[in-house]
Amino acid sequence: MPAALAVATVAVTALSGWLCVEVYEQRAEAERHQDILAAARQSALNFTSLDYRHYDRDSKNVLKGATGEFKEQFSAQTEELTKLVAANKSVSEGQVLEAGIARSDERSARVLVVADSKVTNTAAPEGQARTYRLQLDLVLERGRWLTSNVEFVG
Repeated sequence: MPAALAVATVAVTALSGWLCVEVYEQRAEAERHQDILAAARQSALNFTSLDYRHYDRDSKNVLKGATGEFKEQFSAQTEELTKLVAANKSVSEGQVLEAGIARSDERSARVLVVADSKVTNTAAPEGQARTYRLQLDLVLERGRWLTSNVEFVG
């Protein structure tokens, strides 16, 4: 009887340890997914919310959440975009409707985002509604999820 009790105690202890590890890993994955979605939502919002009156600030917000090829491309186009946005008096007020992770691992993720924006400019002073379907690739750099690529899809 004491041997059976000892075996049962060891089994319960091992099972408890295994369950604790499983719970920890599930929480870590859920937290990582929340961080990825929050970064993707903010990046999409920054990308779809631009105002000619403070485009310098708005473009810096896009670049703060960017890295790699996307950061290089957006930086290279900023001067031209600044002129274009100012000439057309463009204002885009974005709103993220949905975001979902298509794939992710410890260091990278692909997120699909649906966003709406109301765009006003000299050609459409009353505003036009636009819907964007975006695919954002994110990478983890120094503890932050940054957008490395943006593609319009669908």
